[in-house]
Amino acid sequence: MDIAGKGQVTDFDFLLGNWTVENRRLKQRHVGSDEWDIFPATQQFWKMLGGVMNVDEFNCPARGFSGASIRTLDQTTRRWSICWVNSASGIMFPPVHGQFCSGQGIFYGTDEDNGTHVDVRFTWSFQPDGRPLWSQAYSTDVGANWETNWTMDFTRVS
Repeated sequence: MDIAGKGQVTDFDFLLGNWTVENRRLKQRHVGSDEWDIFPATQQFWKMLGGVMNVDEFNCPARGFSGASIRTLDQTTRRWSICWVNSASGIMFPPVHGQFCSGQGIFYGTDEDNGTHVDVRFTWSFQPDGRPLWSQAYSTDVGANWETNWTMDFTRVS
């Protein structure tokens, strides 16, 4: 990962391979809830096009859905774009954009959540033992306050 904040084709190499994932997703968003739905999933990750694109497939039989993330590195701006598609809708969600800096990836975008406009933030960080941790947060007040509504804790499959 590049500490200067300019995206590199190797930024997501830490995700290559197969993973088990512990998901924590808020049961209700935008109401100050602290009740979490905790469920398992698996994820496979691979690179394409010399690293300017990477894909993961997320499988969650416990909740009856799957999904995929598609990441592309703009070679001019050196920023990543990340899009998500889930099996429930088959629709590509609006992208988030950003990069890694000092070992953390932060990506911002906009979307709607049940008819409410939200600013979206994805964060990639690392546990003390080096395992990846992803989180998603929404803001309904132009980024003044963020509510983390989903986290994913990854464990590599041997």
